[in-house]
Amino acid sequence: MYFILYDIGIFFYGFIAKLLSLFQVKARKWVEGRQNLLEYLQSELQTKKIKKNELIWFHCSSLGEFEQGRPLIEAIKEKYPKEKILLTFFSPSGYDIQNEYAYADIVAYLPLDTKKNARDFVKLVQPKMVFWVKYEFWYYLLENLHHSDIPVFLISGIFRQNHFFFSPFGKSHRQCLYFFEHIFVQNSTSRNLLEKLNIKNITVAGDTRLDRVLMIADENRRYSLIEQFADASDKPIIICGSTWPADDDIIVQYINNNRRQLPYRFIIAPHEIEAHKINALKKKIKIPAICYSGSTREKIGNFDVLIIDNIGMLSALYRYGYFAYIGGAFGTGLHNILEPIVFGLPVVFGRNYQKFDEAISIINSKGGVSVKNIEEFSEIAGKFLDTKFYQQTSKKARQYVTINQGATSKIMHSLCTSKHLK
Repeated sequence: MYFILYDIGIFFYGFIAKLLSLFQVKARKWVEGRQNLLEYLQSELQTKKIKKNELIWFHCSSLGEFEQGRPLIEAIKEKYPKEKILLTFFSPSGYDIQNEYAYADIVAYLPLDTKKNARDFVKLVQPKMVFWVKYEFWYYLLENLHHSDIPVFLISGIFRQNHFFFSPFGKSHRQCLYFFEHIFVQNSTSRNLLEKLNIKNITVAGDTRLDRVLMIADENRRYSLIEQFADASDKPIIICGSTWPADDDIIVQYINNNRRQLPYRFIIAPHEIEAHKINALKKKIKIPAICYSGSTREKIGNFDVLIIDNIGMLSALYRYGYFAYIGGAFGTGLHNILEPIVFGLPVVFGRNYQKFDEAISIINSKGGVSVKNIEEFSEIAGKFLDTKFYQQTSKKARQYVTINQGATSKIMHSLCTSKHLK
């Protein structure tokens, strides 16, 4: 009965996506990206002369999961440069930005998880091993890989007691977990939950995102216009990353409430950058604000608010900040707090962070703060102006990365020791 409902759910997911594609750009990309998918893959395999059992396949749901998988992809390519990489995405937000990723030989969308799609995809690609990043447990794809004796690994996995697998309704889908050759989890809580299901092939390796943010810091990417903005005033800069409307409301209220003697300058990078949404944000701010796309060296220093209206810069912008406000935690998902803390920035975020272990750890170590409203944000912003308090908080934030790095090397050691990579 469960799999009948699963099949119906998958069917309606595809149907709704096609319906929404008539009105939404993201849905249209999702649908169009899967059209003639097998033909595209067949052509890529032939053109690049990739044979059976030569591909290492990495699947990432979206851009955030890609950032978790990326350190392992690059570690494999560095140690074994002749290996061929297939990178798939479920979401257009990952595919659009990384479809020309230099370390992948083929980048494609993941097909919708029907029995036929899964069978045809695995039969065509025939990878020698597969890495699933964090989650997305598509049953038929994993089942086909398992029955084809292709080892599948989960990396940076994280599980909680309220996860679907541990509910009475998730019992049938739980079989997905037994299809994995090995599961690398982020923490001991996840391991303990899986062991209760009699799953033994588990290693607590940590979160590979920590290795990725260290890589970003080492890249030392710089932007001359941002440096001009930073150098134009002695005021410290708050970097507001991946903000949603609820986050913007707090930021805008703070700016407007303090506009006569604003103690900070702001770089705001909204999660959604459609022109009408950027314009609406600018209109709410009662002091002049400038967009990155319309700025020049002559103009940018005259503003206290800079809005980033593109995608791809944010992770490198934190080096210019004093502290960071990270969006998403007034909705269902806090965005990446590791990117700012690698630069020693204390982090501030909304109230819905309980599903994110790094956020809990940062709060417990006093390297970050959760706020519920404008009053609490104003209070912590005021505290950060105290140099001693700021330095203590900054040190705690940076220590989290230093202490918890190394997940990629643990996974590589396990793969090489077990001779899955050789």
